[in-house]
Amino acid sequence: MGRTKQLLSVEGRPMLQHPIDTAEAAGVDEVVVVLGHDADRVAEALRLPDRARTVVNPHFTEGQASSLRAGLNAAAAAPDSEAVVILLGDQPGIAPGAIRALVEEFRRNGGRVVRAVYGGRPGHPVLLSRRCWDDVATLEGDVGARALVEAHPEWVVDVEVGGVAPPDVDTPRDYHRLLESPRPKHDPPTPRSGW
Repeated sequence: MGRTKQLLSVEGRPMLQHPIDTAEAAGVDEVVVVLGHDADRVAEALRLPDRARTVVNPHFTEGQASSLRAGLNAAAAAPDSEAVVILLGDQPGIAPGAIRALVEEFRRNGGRVVRAVYGGRPGHPVLLSRRCWDDVATLEGDVGARALVEAHPEWVVDVEVGGVAPPDVDTPRDYHRLLESPRPKHDPPTPRSGW
């Protein structure tokens, strides 16, 4: 896109700030922000909540799988981590309620992979239980959790979260379309859930 995408302004905040704020509003225990290109400048632009930290992926040029591994390695350092919810830095429209729905389903049934579904269509976020983190570590290149889901569909529990899947911002045209479209008002923050 010619500019550092995570720093593009969306509603007066850097694009990457949106998933961070969403995770905080959802009440997760910890937020791990994986940085790659232009990491210092991106980190300076962010407002991190108390229970958040950044991790720099020195191998970001190898593709999305390397960033996923960096995030999981950081989460694995806490022995009581049971699962992670993967949010994309270029998808600022995820609602806190979508995260909470995945966490609630995981607590009820303990699935390996819990995926958000919008009107029957799979999307983000995706929750990965600790039981599949070793499998994620084998992924390479510009692939994320989708490769794991495609390889093991029997692991996946889909949760309907309602509404329309928020778009990814992959091109300048996507960014301009995002700025021109009305943004849905999401559910209000809730107290931290202890997860």
